[in-house]
Order: sequence, then C-alpha cells, then structure tokens
Amino acid sequence: MTVELFIQNVFNALTVGSLYALIAIGYTMVYGILRFINFAHGDIFMAGAYLIFFIAFHLSWPIAAILAIAGSSLLGILVDQTAYRPLRDAPRISALISAIGVSFFLENLALVVFTGLPRPAVQPKWMVDPIVVGGVHILPLTFLVPVVTAVLVLGLLWIVHRTRPGLAMRAISRDIETTRLMGVSIDRIIALTFGLGSALAAAAGIMWAMRYPQIHPFMGVIPGFKAFIAAVVGGIGSIQGAVMGGLLLGTVEVMAVAFNPTLSGYRDAFAFVLLIVILLFLPTGLVGEKIKDKI
Repeated sequence: MTVELFIQNVFNALTVGSLYALIAIGYTMVYGILRFINFAHGDIFMAGAYLIFFIAFHLSWPIAAILAIAGSSLLGILVDQTAYRPLRDAPRISALISAIGVSFFLENLALVVFTGLPRPAVQPKWMVDPIVVGGVHILPLTFLVPVVTAVLVLGLLWIVHRTRPGLAMRAISRDIETTRLMGVSIDRIIALTFGLGSALAAAAGIMWAMRYPQIHPFMGVIPGFKAFIAAVVGGIGSIQGAVMGGLLLGTVEVMAVAFNPTLSGYRDAFAFVLLIVILLFLPTGLVGEKIKDKI
C-alpha cells in the first residue's frame, strides 16, 4: 500500500467511525437512563436522510439540514411518548418488544409512503469536488464529518455536564426513583434525552446520505446494528465510550479491507468479530462500568 493510499484510508476510517459514533451516542444515552435498547434508533437515522431529501428541494441545503434534524428530534420524542412512556413501570422486556415493533412500523411506513425505490441524495457541489493534496484525493465531506461530529459531541457533553437538565440526566441514570422524589420531571428529561439522541442520529443520517448517496427505507438497519455494537464495545452508557467504540469500529472496517481487499465481502462481519473479542477481555467495554440493573 502506498503512503497516499494509506493516508486516504485513514481519513475514510475517521469519517466512517465518526458516523458510527454519532448514532451510538443515542443508544448509549437511552440505555444509561432507562436500561433498555431503543431498536428504533436506526430508523430515526433513516428519517433524517429522507427529511433532508424532500426539504432540500424547496430550501437551501443548510436550512434543510437544520429542519431535518429538528424533525427527526421531534420524531424521537414522539416515539418515546407513544411507545415507551406508557411502559415506564412495566418490565423492561415489554419496552424492548415495543422498541422492536416501532422499528418495524417505521421501516414499513417508510416503505409504503416513499416506496422501496432507492432515491439519490441531494449533494451540494462543494461536498463532492475532491481536494487533491500530493496525490491524495479527499472529498470535503471527509473533513466535514469529523469536525461536525466533534462539535456535536462537545455540545452534548456541555449539556450533560454543565446544565440543569444534564444534571437531571446523570441523576436519573443513577437512581430514577430518588430523582423523582426530588421534584425532577422524569418524563420531560427522558423526552429530552430521546430528542438529543435522535438529533445526533439524524445528523449522522444526513452525512451518511452525502457519503453514500442512496436513500431507502431500510438504510438504517445495518448502520444501526453497527452503532449499537460500537456503543457496547466502548462501554454502553458512556458517551465517551460510544465515540471511542465508533472510531475503533470504523478504523477496523476500513483498514482491514484496505490492507486486504479480498476481505471486502466480509466487511460487515468485522463489527461482530470486534464485539466478541472486546467482550471476551473487557466484558463492560473499553470504558464501561458495572451498573446494577434497575428493578
């Protein structure tokens, strides 16, 4: 492998890993508070891509991106209020089954409304004109994705660690009943958590559609599974762990194929191999901690 090709693959790995990280954060935030996996999260990712596809025909791309993220955030809150909130006091298996049902519902709703025909993503011209530096061809999007991811993650960490709602989130993650007794509106904080996680998933969906310009109702399934694996690898419940897991997964995927192109057909399997290897030696993930389940 030439130096130019290696550098190009390093940027590709950083881009893919950043996208996995953004999706993984939504999984880890919900698990950190409610101790269950929101399997509909990958479909919020898909919704963000579809929203910008239609809005961008009528408005400028930046405004369309903001509206698509806001719309997906509202969708995430709606999912929580309709499918999960009524099951707050039910066994967690009930919420898990509800999450799977919501996932199938959103996918099939998109299939009925948008049809199964793949649609081309709207790509701003400045995103697809490659930058050539010493023989290395890099798309501006390759630089944009890690920067946007870093800004969003830093903003989220500021909310979690420097604001009153963030303090409430951290309190709920430790003891939901005591936090309720202290006068915190649990349902509002949980809805905010779903809204923030969904906004990050939508941002990832928009940038994913820019990188892989094809939108379809099931586009969130595989990235969703991989992002869940990234969250577990990093330490489910930890935002920093989700970022680390996403970057590690993206690096393993891209570099394995770069060094041995014959493995390209097994690219999706690398995520599961990485999960098994990490959990064999670090059962709680890279930075995870043992947390007693809520009863």
